[in-house]
Amino acid sequence: VELYLTIVSEQNTARGHGAVASNLIMLKVESLSNEEEVDLRAKIEALKSEVTKVPSQSQQHTDDELELASKMDNLSSKLDEVDKMISSTDPQVKSLLSSTADVWMPVITATSEERRKFSSSVEGREPEVKANASKKTP
Repeated sequence: VELYLTIVSEQNTARGHGAVASNLIMLKVESLSNEEEVDLRAKIEALKSEVTKVPSQSQQHTDDELELASKMDNLSSKLDEVDKMISSTDPQVKSLLSSTADVWMPVITATSEERRKFSSSVEGREPEVKANASKKTP
């Protein structure tokens, strides 16, 4: 009981000092028991290493984020260019783009999964389109 109270007292005194606190506690335990506490010391060291571990981000993850950000910047600038071209076009082109927006806007704003579905549906219809075209040709 005395050992426990001493340890708790030392913890409260040294709280927030990390390694200093654990070393003080170890010294106090060893002095009270008159034995070197190798097992306890190893457990405290293992616990300290677990508590102080900082999750590492892989360099690949960081590189991927930078590459993605660069691609997004590039796409944003291209969209700005398209916006400028559309705004400077004649009224007929604006009207055509506006009236067909329901066709091309979903493709531009689609997620990668939606684009894959779109491209697979277009590829699936391709032979059908070729067959229809060959029927029309004499």
